[in-house]
Amino acid sequence: MGRQSPALSINGKVIVLDINILSGKKHIHFIGIGGSGMYPLAQILHGQGYYLTGSDNNETETLDAVRKMGIPVFIGQRCENIQGADLIVHTAAIMEDNPELMAARASGVPVLERADLLGIITSWYDRAVCVSGTHGKTSTTSMITQILYTAGIDLSAYIGGKLPCIGGSGIAGKSDILVCESCEFEDHYLKLFPDISVILNIDADHLDYFGTLENVMASFRKFAENTSKLLIVNGSDQNTMKALEGIEKELITFGKDSSCDYYPENVRHENGLLTTFDAMYRGEKLGTITLHVAGIHNVLNSLAAIAAARECGADFASIQKGLDEFRGAKRRFEKLGFEKGITVVDDYAHHPTELEATLRAAMEMDFRKVWAVFQPFTFSRTKLLLDGFARVLQIPDHAVLTDIMGSREKNTYGIFTRHLAEKIPGCIWFPQDETAEWTDQRKYENFQQICDYICQNAQSGDLVITLGCGDAYKIAKMILAKLSEEDV
Repeated sequence: MGRQSPALSINGKVIVLDINILSGKKHIHFIGIGGSGMYPLAQILHGQGYYLTGSDNNETETLDAVRKMGIPVFIGQRCENIQGADLIVHTAAIMEDNPELMAARASGVPVLERADLLGIITSWYDRAVCVSGTHGKTSTTSMITQILYTAGIDLSAYIGGKLPCIGGSGIAGKSDILVCESCEFEDHYLKLFPDISVILNIDADHLDYFGTLENVMASFRKFAENTSKLLIVNGSDQNTMKALEGIEKELITFGKDSSCDYYPENVRHENGLLTTFDAMYRGEKLGTITLHVAGIHNVLNSLAAIAAARECGADFASIQKGLDEFRGAKRRFEKLGFEKGITVVDDYAHHPTELEATLRAAMEMDFRKVWAVFQPFTFSRTKLLLDGFARVLQIPDHAVLTDIMGSREKNTYGIFTRHLAEKIPGCIWFPQDETAEWTDQRKYENFQQICDYICQNAQSGDLVITLGCGDAYKIAKMILAKLSEEDV
């Protein structure tokens, strides 16, 4: 396809990506092959005829799916696992002292980080649809994939969550279409080769890396400039339109009103997780859309998906059918169960803007009370966005907080759940030992306290929603298990 290896400037560093590095390679080994971002890459490379092996630390459903493709998987990471490989792929989560990574570097075998490999793979497609935005990437990528899959259009897909219709986070097709979730984290999406780019919104996030909203906007502009054919962008999002001012690219807009190319009319939120609206295109009614995912943010996500799907050859009847069959990606307002009259839902929202959209959608539904159980993720994000979290967590009837999940960070910020709870009137939280290290044991004690409290106080007709990009979903499962065990 005549692609050139680009010289990328990422956070002040010039990185040269060799897009021909897979040429002549036969055996590729994946460190952490069970990760949601690794599995679809393995699917695509397996479909291209490469011999793959992989390793991971724990058995998962994803590893079962990998093995079903005929790919050998090692549990536990050891030097000998890479034997015979002429290329090693790893995620950013793999530490430098990982024995397989150390063995690869010592042997001189080429090593690629997952984001680099994804960039190379996007260069293989003539219609690489790259879906970006601070919020809504997984949902929108999933919607596009669902539409095309339902329409019988051959495609490959790379999704940051599991989509039931394809049985996982990716699919490997034979056509020139790739639908790809494109993450701005540490400028990873600047390594991609987008033909059609979707920009859903731009917000202040990952500020530990970008520093300022202005830098986030500058990054998205670079992403747009890297796009070869078409931009599909949120014309109602001020930051997006400001970031793209004066850009010389073909542009299609979607948004809240007729100032955009695609927009909704007659939006109706009905009982449960049902929304209907008329999809409009430049003043013409295309038809009525039925969504089984809640909130105006998903209406906008679906409009972006409609625009992208039409560019990939889907007719509107297929689009209607695909969206009607879409029930959300995993952890995106995902209904986990119903016990004792209580509906339990899980959502990945972890930024104030995402939380606000999700919680307002929940409050529009016909529930007696909404219980929002939020797990703050990373000390830096909690500190930087504290007032935003405090504002939006006043939307539900009840806000319940876990300890902060530090993930890759140490608490050098001196921030604790207490600081957030004190800003939310009526907030429910369980005081922690602020001198103690954050551990799994302490976390699960906290989870159990929350589970017990909600099971004692929630009533029939209530909605319980767990929120966060960590493992708050485990609380939802604990609640359902406890409710199912209790006598009516």
